[in-house]
Amino acid sequence: MGCDGGTIPKRHELVKGPRKAEKVDKVAELVARWFYCALSQEKLRRPIVACELGRLYNKDAVIEYLLDKSPDKTPMESASHIKSIKNVTELQLVDNPAWCGDKESIKGDKYDDLQAARFICPVVGLEMNGRHRFCFLRNCGCVFSERALKEIKAEVCHKCGVPFQEEDVIVLNGNKEDVEILKKRMEERRLKSKLEKKSKKGKTAAAASQQEPSADSPGPSKAKGGKDCVNSSSGENRQIIFTKSSENGNPSVPGKVNKAPSSTTKRSIADSEDKSEAYKSIFTTHSSAKRSKEECSNWVTHTAYYF
Repeated sequence: MGCDGGTIPKRHELVKGPRKAEKVDKVAELVARWFYCALSQEKLRRPIVACELGRLYNKDAVIEYLLDKSPDKTPMESASHIKSIKNVTELQLVDNPAWCGDKESIKGDKYDDLQAARFICPVVGLEMNGRHRFCFLRNCGCVFSERALKEIKAEVCHKCGVPFQEEDVIVLNGNKEDVEILKKRMEERRLKSKLEKKSKKGKTAAAASQQEPSADSPGPSKAKGGKDCVNSSSGENRQIIFTKSSENGNPSVPGKVNKAPSSTTKRSIADSEDKSEAYKSIFTTHSSAKRSKEECSNWVTHTAYYF
C-alpha cells in the first residue's frame, strides 16, 4: 500500500520553509556589465560612450534612443537620465595586444577565457574586465585604472595632457555608493549649467534694451556732423550769417559755435561795406552819364525842328 520499501522522508521535504535567495553568478554579472551595452544588451563595439553614472553604451544605441520619440517608447531605467548626446562622453580606449577576439571561439572547440579583456589601462597595463576598478575623465574621455591614478598623482591627463579635477573623474560600473555620489555631482552640475544659461539670457536682454533707445536717438557724432555741415558751407553763406547776427544783436541765434566775434569776421564785414559803397558810386556815375546823353539828343532834335 506504499511506504513499505523502507523510504524515510526528511524534514525539509515535509516542512516548507522560506526560500533562499538565488545567488547571481558574479562572473556572468561582470561580463554583462563590462562586455555588453547597458541599453541595447548588445556587445560593446566602437564608438563606446559612458554616461555620468559610469555605465557603458554603444553610441549608436544612445542616438537611436534619443531619436525615438514615439508614445510606445518603453522607458529604460539605465538611460532615463540621458536627455541629450551631451550627457555622454566618448571613451578613448587602448586595445589589449593579447586579446585575439572571437575568431578562435567560432567553432566552439576551444576554451573561452572570460577574464581576457579587449581594452587595458595605458599606464599600468591592467585589463578592463571588471576585476579592477577603472575610471574615465569627463573632459577628454581617456580611461585609466584607479590604481594608476592613485600611484601617479597629477592634475593633468597621463595620455593627452588635458587638465582635470577630482569632480571630473567618474568610476566605471561602480557600486551603489559610487552611483549615489555620481548622482549628486550630476545634479549639481546640471543646476549650475541652468543658472549660467539664465544669467546669460538676462545679460543679453539687458544689452538689447540698452541698444534700442541709443539706436533711435541721434548720437553725439550725428550732432557734431550737423554742425560741421553748417560750418563747411561756402564763404558767402558764412558772411551772410555773421551780418545777420551782428545786425539783430543776437550772435548766439544763428550758430552757437561763434560766441565771440573774431577779427576775421570784422574784416569780412568791412570788406563787404567797402564793396557796396564802390558799387553805389559806379551806379550813380553811370546813371548821370546816361542822363547827359539823353539831354544832348533832345536838344539836337529841337534845334533841327526849328531850322
